[in-house]
Amino acid sequence: MGWLSGIVVFVIIWWLVFFICLPIGVRSPHEMGEQAEEGHEPGAPVKTHLPVKLLATTLIAAALWGLAWWLIDSGLLSIRP
Repeated sequence: MGWLSGIVVFVIIWWLVFFICLPIGVRSPHEMGEQAEEGHEPGAPVKTHLPVKLLATTLIAAALWGLAWWLIDSGLLSIRP
């Protein structure tokens, strides 16, 4: 796998993991026993924990990318047609 295809694979894996991590631990004001402020969406999360999710996403994506690199480099998986 070349460096450009390695970056592309990492970015795809990163975004997939990021979208999987987004809803984890998110609670709306109703679930927290609070009232949504005037003008706010009632289903909007109280705290998103975004910095933690970005770090977790990067670590998980790096591990999965390493696995993908090993599979492609060993010949067990091919990304060429």
